[in-house]
Amino acid sequence: MTTHRVAKDVSSLELADYQRAVRVLLRNPLITDAYPDRGSLPLVRRWADQLRTDLHETLGYRLVTTANTARLLRVQDELDVTRPARTRTDRPFDRRRYAYLVLTLATLGRSGTQIALSELAESVGADATRVDGLGLDTENKPHRDAFVDAVAWLEARGALALADGSAADWANNPDRAEALYDIDREIVFALYRPSRVLQHLRSVTALLGSDHGFAQGQETQRKAAARRARRLVLERPVVYYADASESIRGQLRHASLAEDLERLTGQSVERRAEGVAIIDTSGRLSDVRFPSGGTPSQAALLLSARIARHVAEDAPPRLPAPTAAERDEAVAARIDAGLPVRGVLGELSEPEPTRPQATAETAAYPFVTDAWLGSAMKELNDAYGAAFAVAWRGDPGRLLREAVDLLASLRLVAKVEGGVLALPLLARYRGTTAEVRPRRKAATLFDIEDVS
Repeated sequence: MTTHRVAKDVSSLELADYQRAVRVLLRNPLITDAYPDRGSLPLVRRWADQLRTDLHETLGYRLVTTANTARLLRVQDELDVTRPARTRTDRPFDRRRYAYLVLTLATLGRSGTQIALSELAESVGADATRVDGLGLDTENKPHRDAFVDAVAWLEARGALALADGSAADWANNPDRAEALYDIDREIVFALYRPSRVLQHLRSVTALLGSDHGFAQGQETQRKAAARRARRLVLERPVVYYADASESIRGQLRHASLAEDLERLTGQSVERRAEGVAIIDTSGRLSDVRFPSGGTPSQAALLLSARIARHVAEDAPPRLPAPTAAERDEAVAARIDAGLPVRGVLGELSEPEPTRPQATAETAAYPFVTDAWLGSAMKELNDAYGAAFAVAWRGDPGRLLREAVDLLASLRLVAKVEGGVLALPLLARYRGTTAEVRPRRKAATLFDIEDVS
């Protein structure tokens, strides 16, 4: 049996530069001349051959490069709602914006080299009327805003380049304003690379990685399990042993996993009794930094310390956490509820692939009630509200929801009916303290120190 060695042909002097290319590509699966910046595409192209080999052998990912793009085609093992597309004001896309984004890509794929925004809206609107409950009414301001958000997302990645006019002016008054865009068809086609014919699918789960029922030898299965274990550690904030199947648990505990990922990314892999996590000391691998600036993140950090102390001192009751399969099932049900069944070709629909069911260990975690969380957030607001942004200070309920959502996305807590479960990684922040410094007239200073 031969074992692949990560970065085999990279010298020790160049390893840091290669690892920087890996981190850039993992964080930005589409890279163009200008996105995410001018230096990323030359960096990735320099290491393209080694990246292509390592990412495939280690993770099962495929790197596709063209003259002006680099596209990383990932394998999706589970449904993830923690990394949505976002508007330029950092608001997550809703269903309408996602639908307009895909329909806009479809229109651009059959367009020439330029298109007016009103023409693009007309074409997308014609397609949108075929989807029950969607539509695109250019007389409707929320519809125009959602459409312009989708266009702006494509513009940020270089698929569209504004040649004249203003999309914001068109959104405010489409009768008196217009915008003209140049279309980069290479980027359009790099962006939209579906792995399945969507009209043949009856569930979003068909887009997830699977063995498709093929018979596999023992060595092939071991290699597939090793790749999936590496992907989980790379893609999740933390992987708990209790949340993985027996075959994956074995791979998570294997010494080669940490060695491969550390040499690939340049980040350290931390293994504890409960699970495994990559520690992103560079701040350039994770798409969400924690702790970070902003009131929701600050409140989430303070709340995590309160929860950890409550668990240690009050020993609340323990409840089992939802398994990965149960989480996927719940998310799939929400997504499938919006599937335009009228567009699915029943006679050509693909059967859902056979996916191995994880036999997870039974694990129970401390249960923290919604009432306790609400009381804790009120106390935090009273103690540190002077350091919170004004928009959040008067709405502790909304701040609590945002803080809990952030903690859940980081797998520090698991949301359940009536409260949350405190997961093991939360203990990392049990010694967090905060100091509110005197406020300046133009800014709020909020310093957080982790003394754990």
